[in-house]
Amino acid sequence: MRHLPNLICVLRLALIWPVLATLHAGQYVTALALFIAAAVSDGLDGYLAKRFRWTSELGKFLDPLADKLLLMAVFIECAWLELVPWWLTAAVVARDVLIGLGALVFRLWFGPLHGRPTLISKLNTGAQLLYVMLVLLSAAERLPLREVLDAAALATFATTVISGLHYVATFSRRAWTLPA
Repeated sequence: MRHLPNLICVLRLALIWPVLATLHAGQYVTALALFIAAAVSDGLDGYLAKRFRWTSELGKFLDPLADKLLLMAVFIECAWLELVPWWLTAAVVARDVLIGLGALVFRLWFGPLHGRPTLISKLNTGAQLLYVMLVLLSAAERLPLREVLDAAALATFATTVISGLHYVATFSRRAWTLPA
């Protein structure tokens, strides 16, 4: 049972292709259902890992990787299908690439990260997940209203930028305060 959170992460990674395929085929209800399953799996694996102390080094790598790959892939496909604005997709992808490169540089030059997701990062992930769900619901059922989608896009953009800047500041501060 200890490896259940990691298996759930692998399942989330495996759901990326079906989500993209159904999106591309215009099967928005199915894409929404698969995306919701992936989003729920994110919460479930985190809950299980914390509740039962089933954390692992692999899980610490797999969980954020699965989140980032799922969200980046879906944002790019949705932008390609003109469901999501490119400016928001660019911000989402740029943030994740920036965080990934920052983590890699920190690891190579300064050592282990020993970091946990911040509150703003969790809010950002939640905003991105909710926004994609609203976009897919809109594509499938023409709900919610365009104004709601626009407001959700702006909120997602704001949390994406703030979270990205927060990570840059955090990595920089940690690197600056390390002994020479």
